[in-house]
Amino acid sequence: MFRRMFWFLTGAATGVWATVKVNRAVRRLSPESLAAKSADRALETGARLRLFARDVRAGMAQREGELQDALGLTGRDQPKVLPAGGDRTTALPAGDDTAGRPGRTSDLPAARRGITYNAHDRKDDH
Repeated sequence: MFRRMFWFLTGAATGVWATVKVNRAVRRLSPESLAAKSADRALETGARLRLFARDVRAGMAQREGELQDALGLTGRDQPKVLPAGGDRTTALPAGDDTAGRPGRTSDLPAARRGITYNAHDRKDDH
């Protein structure tokens, strides 16, 4: 009698255990659960990418500062860089806002206006 009772209880416990496991798997693999898990992982990935981008920007700013210090470009007389044709090709001295106006500094030769040309612009070499 005890042997039968033991096997009956063992079977019942195994059935309950198996039912709980199957129900958990069904809930975990349901479309709503998969969508929620995907959304959570997408948010986590987005947060990691934002942190990575912030670290990259901080590293870029630090390296730019190091390069400016090494090249001696940290002074107050640093020229303003104006885009021309989509790239940085000309620079005007700080405070020179009269360039391009007729009868003003634009009538002076380029060297006297403070305009410098990009050394990497190879369009004139060909």
